[in-house]
Amino acid sequence: MTPERKRLTQLVPRTLLRLAAWSLCLIIIGWAVSYVVQGVAALRIVMLPVAIAFLLTALLFPVTRRLRAVGMRPIYATWVTILIALAVLGGTGWIIGVRANDEFPRLVTQVQATAREVQGWLQTGPLHLQPTQISEWIDQIAAQVTQQREQITQTVLTGATVALEVLASIVLLLFVTFFLLKDGDRIWSWFLKAFGSATPRVDRAGRAAWVTLSHYVQGTVAVAAVHGVIMGIVLAGMGVPLWAPLAVLIFFASFIPIVGIFFAGAVATLVTLGAQGPIYALVFIGILIVEQQLENHVLQPLIVGRALSFHPLAIILVLAVGGIVAGIAGAAVAVPIAAVIYRALPELMSDPPVALPPGTATPQKGDAGPPEAAPATEAAPATEAGLPASAAPGPGATADPGPRSRTSGEEAPGVPETAGSGTAAQAPATPSEAPRPR
Repeated sequence: MTPERKRLTQLVPRTLLRLAAWSLCLIIIGWAVSYVVQGVAALRIVMLPVAIAFLLTALLFPVTRRLRAVGMRPIYATWVTILIALAVLGGTGWIIGVRANDEFPRLVTQVQATAREVQGWLQTGPLHLQPTQISEWIDQIAAQVTQQREQITQTVLTGATVALEVLASIVLLLFVTFFLLKDGDRIWSWFLKAFGSATPRVDRAGRAAWVTLSHYVQGTVAVAAVHGVIMGIVLAGMGVPLWAPLAVLIFFASFIPIVGIFFAGAVATLVTLGAQGPIYALVFIGILIVEQQLENHVLQPLIVGRALSFHPLAIILVLAVGGIVAGIAGAAVAVPIAAVIYRALPELMSDPPVALPPGTATPQKGDAGPPEAAPATEAAPATEAGLPASAAPGPGATADPGPRSRTSGEEAPGVPETAGSGTAAQAPATPSEAPRPR
């Protein structure tokens, strides 16, 4: 220790020095993370389509792989996969549009009837409100809407301006997804060339991240499908209009953990309340809570796996960060990105396991070093580093390829007798075998 450092440790406690060092490291890391977040937020028009393209690739790649397995060329397999996905999305959208167009007038009629029932209950129920009070509330709500009309109009115009950006993002999304499905392995091999000696470590981290992403996306889609089908059956059984669009809304909202199901459940509850009244709405809320608990404690661990689950607090924080950076789309991709980073970092930071020769004993905890060499007077073990006893050469000796009897110790024809440290004819006498002077 230098005199200056010794004097510093005498003036400042060692604990305070360590805290200062850790604080400096945390400040530097926070500064770097803030710049990364700002860069991602500035490039969200590019980053979000790329992130969603990876999610779609993880979902669609099993189809492409099976098409390749039956002999289809990669380009054709990719095109067939993309067309199947577009057909499914287009067909679903067409069915939802037709159902919504047919059932929306009935929904409006039922909502008006429910509003009249609620107004009558407010007047004749325990609240005993006067019609003038109800009219005043309605007028206040209308005034608030009128005051916010300018802001609503500006929001609509801003949304129309952003439509071109959304269209460009969709084109980029399809483009990236197509080439990831077609040339994903070649792109990964090209990407690894930039890391030199760290290529094996980066390769392990990337493969672990891809396995995690695939399991997460495929499991989440399965869970969301089960959730949407069950809620759709419940809504249809209650006679709620627009049950098919609501089921699809619940399906897509399930991709945003915790927050998404609350939003979709609230919309479905409001529609049920307006169409069928408060009793049906309360029944739907109870069924939704029970189904959500079954999903969290049975379906999610069974399909997605406990290895990919996060604590609810971590999910809320990740969703908050994703929503701040990129809105609803950022919240949708935040959890899978966090899962990928969580699984890839250990592989990136750890060293690869060292492959031991066959037959070598694994060092136990507490071993100070390699095992000591056996004395020259003792016979070598039957196998040393996976070689026969006759083939275990000593220092400076040449390994003999010929066989040797393990039981009698007789040498094979044409092969001199060997010992653990070399041939018997050339081995020097040990101190115990040297003649003692008289």
